[in-house]
Amino acid sequence: MNSSLHVPKHTYHRFLDEAGDTTFFGKNKTPILGTHGVSNYFILGMLTLHEPLEIVREKILALQQAIIVDPYFDQIPSIRKKENLSGYFLHAKDDIPEVRKMAFEMIKSIDATFDVVIEKKDYQIYEKKHNGNQSEFYADMLSRLIHNMIDNQPKIVLNIAHRSRCTTHNNLEKGLQKAIIIARNKNIVFNANANVVFNVQQPTGEPIINMADYYLWAIQRWVERKEDRYVNFLEDKIKSYQFDL
Repeated sequence: MNSSLHVPKHTYHRFLDEAGDTTFFGKNKTPILGTHGVSNYFILGMLTLHEPLEIVREKILALQQAIIVDPYFDQIPSIRKKENLSGYFLHAKDDIPEVRKMAFEMIKSIDATFDVVIEKKDYQIYEKKHNGNQSEFYADMLSRLIHNMIDNQPKIVLNIAHRSRCTTHNNLEKGLQKAIIIARNKNIVFNANANVVFNVQQPTGEPIINMADYYLWAIQRWVERKEDRYVNFLEDKIKSYQFDL
């Protein structure tokens, strides 16, 4: 068998996660954007690795294990609770500052690029363009993220963080078809015959998703709080932004 036919996995795997939420209304369709626990922005990002997936997973798992056994973190509830429930995993929102620093330094050392779509949530657009439907909103964001980034490849694996109704196979397929239309309208070379696989993941099932989570947390702090120290730290890794602010 010709070894040249074996393409490294990292060349066709992508890792997607989101920050913020797809919530617009509360009970009785009460507008609640910007209230406690409801974001003003929704952010969808995609991580591309330029080194073997196995090596990156080992780095992430090694760091997570080091955190678990470090006596300095012995009494940290956010660590022990996860460890006892489903196994500890990196999650920027929950992690304490010392852990975040360790995670950011590891992420900085990994050869990767990150693409992101950022949208300021708007009631009128949500109602008119997305029919007031969270799944349609997510599918539209997905199409904008991937339309010019999965070009001309025979196989593409999109490892996507689980998000209830939004990451059903039907909704992800809808996002893909919208991406193909966008690509064609922009005359982007897009392999519409590619074998696209949706691999919906839990954070304990695919450690690399946790790395994408950190990129998104940094970007979210920037757009929601104007706190740019984290995104500045990773700026050489962030390949492209698409804004609708």
